[in-house]
Amino acid sequence: MKTWIPDGRFLPYFTWKQVEALDKDKSLVIIPTAAIEQHGHHLPLATDTLLNNYILGHALRKLPKDLPVYAVAPVCYGKSNEHIGFPGTLSLGRNTFMAVLHDLAESLHAGGFKKIVFFNSHGGNHSIIDVMARDLRAEFGLRVFCLFGGGGASDLGEQEARYGFHAGEVETSLLLAATPELVHTDRYTVNYIAKVGDPGVLKPEFAYATYAWLTRDIAPSGVMGDPNPSTAEKGLVWCDEMSTRVAAALTEMHAYENLLKL
Repeated sequence: MKTWIPDGRFLPYFTWKQVEALDKDKSLVIIPTAAIEQHGHHLPLATDTLLNNYILGHALRKLPKDLPVYAVAPVCYGKSNEHIGFPGTLSLGRNTFMAVLHDLAESLHAGGFKKIVFFNSHGGNHSIIDVMARDLRAEFGLRVFCLFGGGGASDLGEQEARYGFHAGEVETSLLLAATPELVHTDRYTVNYIAKVGDPGVLKPEFAYATYAWLTRDIAPSGVMGDPNPSTAEKGLVWCDEMSTRVAAALTEMHAYENLLKL
């Protein structure tokens, strides 16, 4: 899998003696979490994993060189059962995914690390990561942080900003910038799970009254959004914005100490 992570921050490139020599009290280790799942007719199955690596790699390059922040290899497979039925989607069950996160964190804890970050780029993983972060804090005393994507994109229309969250303008633009050879620009399709201004309080997400949905319920092509306005130029701008926010969050996480004194 293509990587933008700097070699000096990618733990799989280290020897175990090099890892042993790291100052564990000061080091922050990132566990990237993503997915391998359908992204319409025009984007690759690895979209979430590629975008995770692309944004994280640029963020890590923006950190001070002496800041001890490292990444492990990404967990490419996630909880993607909303896309089951689309060929190529590979989904882990919730218990399997939780077990993988638990065991990776336990391994880092056994190696002496004190602080970890889950950097996630797949929406279906969010709730499980939140649960695991609390459990790992309680079980191992690890300081666990959660970082979900790189924040929103600027200058995005309201409809796309609210409901263009899968293979739409943002993801397509980012991959046009990162891996244009993997984007089939002649195969765009448009679907939305809902529209801004729809009446009623019941929403698919991001509301106090929601319903469970599967992609095939509302998007025959697998796309939730409109990729047509996508450009590589937008992708470059958005990657810069997102990676800047991620770098700032990682810096704050590295510096974080529990100020509560009992």
